[in-house]
Amino acid sequence: MTNRAPLPRDEGRAAVIRQAAGAIARHGYHGMSMRDLAKATKRSLASFYHLFDSKEEILFELQKTAFESLILAAQTAIAAPPTPKEKLAAFIDNHVRFFVAQPDVMRVLVVEAAALPPNQRAAIRKLKQRYFELGEDLLAQLAAKPGRELDPVALERAAYCVFGMLNWIFGWYEPERHGPPSALVRTIIDCAEHGAAAAVLSRARTSGNKRRGS
Repeated sequence: MTNRAPLPRDEGRAAVIRQAAGAIARHGYHGMSMRDLAKATKRSLASFYHLFDSKEEILFELQKTAFESLILAAQTAIAAPPTPKEKLAAFIDNHVRFFVAQPDVMRVLVVEAAALPPNQRAAIRKLKQRYFELGEDLLAQLAAKPGRELDPVALERAAYCVFGMLNWIFGWYEPERHGPPSALVRTIIDCAEHGAAAAVLSRARTSGNKRRGS
């Protein structure tokens, strides 16, 4: 194995995480041992253990780093646009471009979400919830109308529908077939914008809404 000059620990960990994401995406988390991951990242097993104590630590750091970076990028993206529509568009654009640039990371986040131990899974769940709430709030702003009340359960459903579109692009999106990321962003924005506003508005149950003959 080729010897490499040692990197500072933090820099070395970041490099390994990027490389490990590809290996885990291809072979699955449970299909990779520490030895396999060391080989995939072109490191000796000893130097690999110097950076990470376990596979769980690698997966946790990968997910934690990805969600923290995604949240920060999303907060920056939605800060400038003046309207709810433009903010939601910026949020979706950021998500798509973030993961199109690193599809292996997205696959690991989605497919291996349950592989962590409970305490680490809980920490990642908190980050996911923060990100989800960013998107949900943008949908609420988009759907808000004077004198109309938002149904919180319907809002949550709509938000999950939008995130369903966003989170599964790794499973089907091919730029050569489906167009550049900008085209994908436009399609998702259209689906979210034209479907979400109607979906989250509360509908009063009045006698006028009853079916005929009831």
